[in-house]
Amino acid sequence: MFKKFTNALVVLVQKYLPDAFLFAIFITFITLILSVVVTGQGPITMINHWGNGVWGLLSFSMQMALVLVTGHTLASSPPIKKALKALAKLAKTPTQAIMAVSFISAIGSWLNWGFGLVIGALYARELAKQVEDVDYRLLIASAYSGFLVWHGGLSASIPLTLATPTNDLSVMTAGAVTEIIPTSQTIFSSLNLIISGVLILTLPLINRAMHPSKEHTVTIDRKLLEEEEAVTDADYNSTPADKIENSRIITYIIVVISLIYIVNYFRTKGFALNLDIVNLIFLTFGMLFHQTPRRFISAISEATKGTSGVILQFPFYAGIMGMMTGHTGDGASLAEYISNWFVNISTAKTYPLFTFWAAGVVNFFVPSGGGQWAVQAPIMMPASIELGVPVAKTALAIAWGDAWTNMIQPFWALPALGIAGLGARDIMGFCLMILLYSGVLISLALLLL
Repeated sequence: MFKKFTNALVVLVQKYLPDAFLFAIFITFITLILSVVVTGQGPITMINHWGNGVWGLLSFSMQMALVLVTGHTLASSPPIKKALKALAKLAKTPTQAIMAVSFISAIGSWLNWGFGLVIGALYARELAKQVEDVDYRLLIASAYSGFLVWHGGLSASIPLTLATPTNDLSVMTAGAVTEIIPTSQTIFSSLNLIISGVLILTLPLINRAMHPSKEHTVTIDRKLLEEEEAVTDADYNSTPADKIENSRIITYIIVVISLIYIVNYFRTKGFALNLDIVNLIFLTFGMLFHQTPRRFISAISEATKGTSGVILQFPFYAGIMGMMTGHTGDGASLAEYISNWFVNISTAKTYPLFTFWAAGVVNFFVPSGGGQWAVQAPIMMPASIELGVPVAKTALAIAWGDAWTNMIQPFWALPALGIAGLGARDIMGFCLMILLYSGVLISLALLLL
């Protein structure tokens, strides 16, 4: 019954979910219409909000593109390829491969979301080369499913924002939070650890149970996953310029400079991973493991082929966020209307649950943890105090809601899809099942714990 239901979802998504770019276009149309109807702002005003927001994610888009490129480049280096191949050999059957990539991805995402997102997809590719008869779509979906736990992990943006001393804390929460909330009350709270732990342990089992029967399994030709032959020094060694490009000394000098900075960063700031430092680590070890500038350049060129989705779609999601958060005069934005509606129907008992659901809805249109926090914190946090709900629990509900609907929001899946060479419709049927399972689990936890 479980597999039949999963197969039905997969077929449904395959038939009716358009390309991820068209999905972003449709969300744009829906946001425009809803904003006009709900907020009373005119179409021209909303179009201006869209245009003003389109380029709001340029910095983040570059960071995400580099996550994909530097992660892929590092993984294509001989030492990492050897390590991934050895790890992949531990899985002997399709279901073992699904469970392995689910677990590795979830652990990686809990430690750092950027690392988990990339390493999961790269490990899935290697497993597809090693394990026969594994469904490639489910393999990549399982790698992406681990991303669900990132907002409960060490790189969770909302808990870390609340734990960081800043004068803006009171402003961003409309006066509800005036002192820092330590991570012992958020990331390391019993509620969050239980949710994270149960998901990490059960996602491999749920994904395993979804593996199609042999007649419905979709495999991939392993030749399509093989990288181009590595460039050797002998290929480029005829001129002085070629000799420079093949100089290991140049690589080692820049690697030493970068490593000095990385070590000093962790010495002064602790284990404070962010996208910039993760990308620098990937970049540095990519150069080191490829050894020569020529090999590294070739690997980078190959890796950039998968960045088209990020480059094309992120401006449209930035425009959607502009419409969701845009308002004129004293009127509320569409995101604020959605949040206020959930607040108005809540009691002290149901407030964390409805906050989670509200965050899940808003995340469809504002798929950025920082952007969502900026929209919902001024509404949800003061209401939390009025209802007598701990603000730390409300913050966790927002964080988990943001992570929850990422399972059917292509925005965050684009780097993994770029690495895998798949489209959103290939994995979203499986991800929809993960959405249903995790939604029930997290809802019950917030309601009962």
